[in-house]
Amino acid sequence: MDTKLLTLHKLAEHTGLPAAWLRREADAGRLPCIRAGRLRMFDMAAVLKALAERQERGVLRGQ
Repeated sequence: MDTKLLTLHKLAEHTGLPAAWLRREADAGRLPCIRAGRLRMFDMAAVLKALAERQERGVLRGQ
């Protein structure tokens, strides 16, 4: 399987979500990401799955 990783800003463009919100959610461990120093890389499929699961539970914002 070929996994395409996106930067924070590319993920924000693709999802329409604010980069600052995505950063906070990833830093809090609520969105999956791969970190290399300050760089965050996101697997789009994994992020969409995590967001869908949160939406099913009724948790749209981190609490």
